[in-house]
Amino acid sequence: MPPRNSPDTSGFETLKKDLSAGKPGRLYFFHGEETFLRDYYLRRLQETVLTGGLGEFNRHDLGAKDMSPHALEEAVDCLPMMAERTFVLVTDCDIFKAGEKDREEYLRILSSLPGYCCLVFLYDLIDYKADARTKLAQAVKKEGTVVNFARQGRRELTDWVRRHFKAMGKEIDTRLCEELIFLCGDLMHNLQQEIGKIGAYAKGPAVTRADIEAVATPQLSAVVFRIADSIGERNYDKATSVLGELYQMQKSPYEILSALGKQMRQLYSARLALEGRKNAAWVADLWGMRYPADRLMVSARRFSLPWCRRAVTRCAQTDLAMKSSGQDPKELLTTLLLELASMA
Repeated sequence: MPPRNSPDTSGFETLKKDLSAGKPGRLYFFHGEETFLRDYYLRRLQETVLTGGLGEFNRHDLGAKDMSPHALEEAVDCLPMMAERTFVLVTDCDIFKAGEKDREEYLRILSSLPGYCCLVFLYDLIDYKADARTKLAQAVKKEGTVVNFARQGRRELTDWVRRHFKAMGKEIDTRLCEELIFLCGDLMHNLQQEIGKIGAYAKGPAVTRADIEAVATPQLSAVVFRIADSIGERNYDKATSVLGELYQMQKSPYEILSALGKQMRQLYSARLALEGRKNAAWVADLWGMRYPADRLMVSARRFSLPWCRRAVTRCAQTDLAMKSSGQDPKELLTTLLLELASMA
């Protein structure tokens, strides 16, 4: 079972304080899964730094191909034109993986940034990984702010969803917000698109479950959850029908089995929680769920502990067979569902 790791949000809080005070710092590193939030604050930061009519003239962009200590130094040394500050954006360049000589140069540059410059390293297509033991990472920590745009918590995300619906003249209750997040995932970029579709479709002042089900595009894990529920109801026909829906969504047997395997592991942990008299919050914290684990606990009550243990084992065995036996993946997946249903 995966450990629960809380993301470091201190850099995010620092960024918000800098922007509220209208005094951005000189150095930021932006990274994280929540790209919607990241892009929003990147725009706000640029707007705050580049004031005046000639703002764009004071923006300098560097990509990975153009990046070098010399190019970076030239960019940060450019004096602002008819403004107080410049904005330098470096995209997808991992300076921590540069050669030793270049790292020393980057260390020198970052340690002596001019006050008029705001330098942002944006990690979009690459991961941010800095070895805290290195001098460069220590300089980044001392001179700048590392901002992790992590997935938002349940309360923050629910409030955000409600505000976006309200901006469209629609109301939605908290429970439906949570169901929407469960159905479509907890990343804001995708949720914003789903909110737009649902808000345009809903005829009344309040969004209903029927509105969501009519136009929302479910994520894979939510559909696979329905398969597990169908098995728990001993409704094999419904389980195979949901499997057919996934094939219509162009999902491969490998993707489906991966999601189903995770679902079985979560059910197993929920069943163990019930046996140990632990609640849904414990399971949600264990898996880092951004939606309530109540549904998972309800589903787990339909299965015995031996069934859950066997289901996890059979998913792993089927995964191995798909990758090594040469058998038809769809047949293997169908056989697995039939076996899970017969075991229930």
